[in-house]
Amino acid sequence: MSALPMRSTDRQRLVVPAIWRAHLPEYASEAIGLGLFMVSACVFAMLLEHPASPLPQMFPSALGRRALMGLAMGATLVANVHAPWGRRSGAHLNPAVTLAFWRLGHLSLADVVGYVLAQFAGASAGVAVVHQIAPRALAHPRVHFVVTSPGPRGEGVAFAAEFVMAFVLLSVVLRVMSSARHAMRTPWAAGALVATYIALEAPLSGMSLNPARPFGSALAAGDWHAYPVYVFAPALAMLAAAEARRLECAASGRADTGCAKLLHRPDEDCVFCGQRSVRSESSPSTPGTFAA
Repeated sequence: MSALPMRSTDRQRLVVPAIWRAHLPEYASEAIGLGLFMVSACVFAMLLEHPASPLPQMFPSALGRRALMGLAMGATLVANVHAPWGRRSGAHLNPAVTLAFWRLGHLSLADVVGYVLAQFAGASAGVAVVHQIAPRALAHPRVHFVVTSPGPRGEGVAFAAEFVMAFVLLSVVLRVMSSARHAMRTPWAAGALVATYIALEAPLSGMSLNPARPFGSALAAGDWHAYPVYVFAPALAMLAAAEARRLECAASGRADTGCAKLLHRPDEDCVFCGQRSVRSESSPSTPGTFAA
């Protein structure tokens, strides 16, 4: 009796777990990167806002403290992108960024699931670690687990602000990373925008751009006020930016030369586009394993 042909759903059940096993280092790298980002956010928020810290007295201006916070978080982002874990995973550190790269065809839907789960886990773990070390300081009302909340103008303004910021951020990132001349400056462009947004826009929306970042804070604080704003605004905006980039490339007849890495170094392997470094050219590889 001949065996029945394997259905596509049966093949998918076999392939997807294999993909997840093969790419666990990339998922772990995303969790580490966003976890460290949240540790940095919590620590600098305590330093700049907690009344027991000397910094609020040294910098009485709220704008000045936000500028310092922006510099700290922009620098944390740039450091994460350049770190070994960031160079391995591409340093998305944001489910909305991962979705946008999927829309551009740079990674598979199975890997989107792995990346997004890792990002949410990393954000939650980062806040949890700081809560274990400094529970009272992190829970102080001036810090409040770095929960992201809309400003006094309400959720509508916060949604619009998050959408515009996320659209601009990803549009700039996609344009810079596809430039042969400026691609290596992509982390600095992203970090500069994050720093500027925190300093100038935070009073409107709290400045998130990232569905996973406020999740970690809300989970620890039990404060889910306006959380959907920080899920849908950046996700929709970055998908729109990816679509605009895709249509722009199609209209001009040019291929999108970018990749799903914020720092695409020519001397390192890339699991997204299949690039092999000189030192590993002799090793067998499967190029494009992240492609849809």
